[in-house]
Amino acid sequence: MSNYAPSILAILLYTLSFAYLLVKFIKVQELQKNWVITFSGLAIAAHILGLYHLVVHISGYDLGFFIALSLVTCVVNLLVAVSGLRLPILNLFIFLFPFSAIAVLMSLITKSPLTDKAAISAGLFCHIALSILAYALLTISALHALFLAWQNHQLRHKHATGRVRLLPPLQTMEALLFDIVWAGQITLTLSIVSGFIFLEDMFAQHLVHKTVLSMLAWVIYSILLFGRHFQGWRGNYATRWTLAGFCTLMLAYFGSKLVIELILGRQTL
Repeated sequence: MSNYAPSILAILLYTLSFAYLLVKFIKVQELQKNWVITFSGLAIAAHILGLYHLVVHISGYDLGFFIALSLVTCVVNLLVAVSGLRLPILNLFIFLFPFSAIAVLMSLITKSPLTDKAAISAGLFCHIALSILAYALLTISALHALFLAWQNHQLRHKHATGRVRLLPPLQTMEALLFDIVWAGQITLTLSIVSGFIFLEDMFAQHLVHKTVLSMLAWVIYSILLFGRHFQGWRGNYATRWTLAGFCTLMLAYFGSKLVIELILGRQTL
């Protein structure tokens, strides 16, 4: 039970922090950055400690579907918290905190077969780390795109007051979105390349869907960045292509992992 305590604490802190953000949003009040950073830091620390107890076992690693989902949300939260010290993205927590609480809860109540420690080489660990970082960055870009779409809709309909004023100017939001997409695309490129280097066969039966969809997501993000640079894409174009790439990428990993592990009952990395 003591091993579960950090995860339970993380759920509680995420829930309380979400309640704080929701009240601020409903009342149209500015966030107190210090409070948000403090509470998110405590929640993330508890989340990390809880993940360690859930993932690392004497006989191997638990890398099941909900553990992986919890791990990605933890990295996303950490990136948002650190970036939020200087960038206006702390509002993303209003999406992330409730989802994180659910992910941690599901990781507690589900079990998966353990992966042998010897099966994860240094190269494979590098590939996994790059993949998680790419998923985290591009998840942040998708959430940011949703805020951008809402802000754009409000401004188009002459609703420049109220909750929309809590966000930075539209041009700042758009510039930040593409900065995040660039970072995610570079990391995704490194992840795909490392996969071809360190995995025996990227097109093996249990990996082919993940590989093809990941490469398709890479193409979608490349088109988006090309359109931004040469055609000046912004607004709805930016939002739609960002969300299309995100959905494809999430389907690549979590979709295939969901089918293979939870439906077919086979083990994956």
